[in-house]
Amino acid sequence: MRRVQSRKLSDDIMEQLEAMILDGRLLAGQKLLSERALAEQFEVSRPSVREAIQKLEAKKLVERKQGGGTYVKPRLNELITEPLLQLLSDKPEMQFDLLEFRHALEGMAAYYAALRGQPEDYQALQNALHALPDDAADKSNEAIALVDFYLTMAKAAHNMVLQHVMRSLQSMLQDNIQRNLEVLAKHADAAQNIKHQRSNIVQAILKGDPEQARKASNEHLAYIEDTLLNINRQDSRMQRALRRIEVN
Repeated sequence: MRRVQSRKLSDDIMEQLEAMILDGRLLAGQKLLSERALAEQFEVSRPSVREAIQKLEAKKLVERKQGGGTYVKPRLNELITEPLLQLLSDKPEMQFDLLEFRHALEGMAAYYAALRGQPEDYQALQNALHALPDDAADKSNEAIALVDFYLTMAKAAHNMVLQHVMRSLQSMLQDNIQRNLEVLAKHADAAQNIKHQRSNIVQAILKGDPEQARKASNEHLAYIEDTLLNINRQDSRMQRALRRIEVN
């Protein structure tokens, strides 16, 4: 028989810190607590913490700065999102591609939040919903609040991959939402309709109805897509009319 090796404390600490990085509790560029503080938090010795950090460093999840502590490394996905953001800026029609992709992400988040959410998740989701500004003039701040709402919903889904993907796309989602809000402001009823739709999503999640939650999410995004397309068509007709007037 082979001798059973006992699990090292540093492995447990490393896995807990790794999970905090993956689910967004520790953000890219954020400084970790000191070894002493982490040792007190985990109730272990400093050498165990030091060994755990060395393992995270070997996995390229953190980096030490001479005399400045240990930091979460910038995620590799930044190399993906930055070029995509530039592409979205250069080709506005690709905003609709991202909107279609959001059907899958947010529909899945709503479905599993309804299926697996806990009371504390539901409270956080309601708080995020109530924190949304009503038809704010500053669409940038409104977009930030909306991203927080969707990330809260993803967290309630208790799927680490989903959380990580949505957090990695956070800047793209914020940009897409802000652009959409600026265009939707041209439609008189859009803000109230969208507010009601978000409430429907949350209510379905609170009732524990996964299918209805996903349906409400998809209907919400479909409404946004259709409204944006109609506004774009109206703008195009207006531009053609103005050109005819200028010619005459």
